[in-house]
Amino acid sequence: ISNSEGDLLFLLDSSGSVSFYEFSRVKEFMLDLVQPFTFGPKDVQTSIIHISTTPTMEFPFDQYLTGDTLRQAIRDTRQLMGDTNTGKALSFAKEKLFSNEAGARPDVPKVLVWVTDGFFTDDISEPMQLLKDMGVTVFIVSTGRGNYLELSAAASQPPEKHLHFVDVDDLPIITKELQDAIQDVIQANRLHAVDITSSSFRLLWPKLLSQETDYYTLEYAPVNDLARKRTKQVAGAHTSILLSNLVPETTYEVALIPESNVHYFPPQTTRVTTLAEEVSPAQVLISESGPHSFHVSWAPTPDSVSSYQILYGPLPGNSVELVVVDGKHNSTVVENLAPNSTYLVTVTAVYKSGKEKSLSAKACTQE
Repeated sequence: ISNSEGDLLFLLDSSGSVSFYEFSRVKEFMLDLVQPFTFGPKDVQTSIIHISTTPTMEFPFDQYLTGDTLRQAIRDTRQLMGDTNTGKALSFAKEKLFSNEAGARPDVPKVLVWVTDGFFTDDISEPMQLLKDMGVTVFIVSTGRGNYLELSAAASQPPEKHLHFVDVDDLPIITKELQDAIQDVIQANRLHAVDITSSSFRLLWPKLLSQETDYYTLEYAPVNDLARKRTKQVAGAHTSILLSNLVPETTYEVALIPESNVHYFPPQTTRVTTLAEEVSPAQVLISESGPHSFHVSWAPTPDSVSSYQILYGPLPGNSVELVVVDGKHNSTVVENLAPNSTYLVTVTAVYKSGKEKSLSAKACTQE
């Protein structure tokens, strides 16, 4: 993920309430989470602050500016133990997120990812609100029980996008969703692509032009064949466009050139890679859980899919049920479930070619 600029701070529960095993699994989660981003002074910068008796910065934002050095620094991070003084750590984080000495940059989006076991010993509401008031987007991942009302108030709104409850062994289930959400924050002021399929993607950009006579020139071409460049003219009032009839598994160079007689705006560029022809669902989301049902949704939904098969069954157990959904849809409701139970849900994309691709997620019904 290039053309993304932001300061990403991990607030890591390093206290004695977290077992060594849990701490190691959280580090693996952090390694997976940073994997797709590009790091550097004009891209993403990352830092870690430990929650302990006294908050401690593991390394400043500008110390590790390549993916390899950053991932090694995360692997080398050691648990501090001590008390779970999260409020102190949040106040420390506010200071460092806006500090030149910590390598933070003044005019880039700020993202805080707090990974917690749900236990903390001091007040978090006031320092967290101060962070959000200063424009920080707060994501919370709770691997313990935690207080839902307290944590949902602490996370950025809406909580369904910024707050995750997940067992420490199931952290990979939310990795892609959290990566996408972080990307949305740090790319909000840049040209970027969403809804990427094997043959299309939608480009989004901030509103730049104001005059009725202003317009954009959009140029795009495969990076390995720039002679096939295509050009479109887009009205100045627009902030998005869908590009289709693209080649699968191909990286496109895209340039958006604002044309204005009043102000000069530099061109915005990005690179977008289309998906393979047959892709598994990139994410499976469970929502609206009740005692006897929950809602299952998935993405993307390429045109080459003929149907989706949803297999679900209780854990532990050997019984499974099957629901088949038309390939044009991306969600269904699973009903007649047992309350207070854990289910394994597998969504399989059945392609018109006959190939199949699957992705699984765990879901829990309420009491």
